[in-house]
Amino acid sequence: MAKVSVGKVSEIPVGTLKAAHVEGKDEIVLANVGGTIYAMRGVCNHEGGPLPEGTLEETVITCPWHGAKWDVATGKCAEFPIDLDPEPTYPVTVEGDEIYIEI
Repeated sequence: MAKVSVGKVSEIPVGTLKAAHVEGKDEIVLANVGGTIYAMRGVCNHEGGPLPEGTLEETVITCPWHGAKWDVATGKCAEFPIDLDPEPTYPVTVEGDEIYIEI
């Protein structure tokens, strides 16, 4: 696995989301949940909605297109009328203000 810089903690206030881009990967969503940073694939697998544009409540992101709810800590669909496969999550490390994910 490669360790890749994806942003700074100071760019993601507690309770917010941010898009991150890594070459060769789909967009990634970073979430600051109570000071803990999580990283997950940022494209809803229902119909491709942009998860960084969704809303965050605790560890759950709601897709802005059709309301699928995703647990950013596990990648599992938390709520939707049909079963959806989990989204990939990425291990996160923080060094100073820098956020790294392992891909």
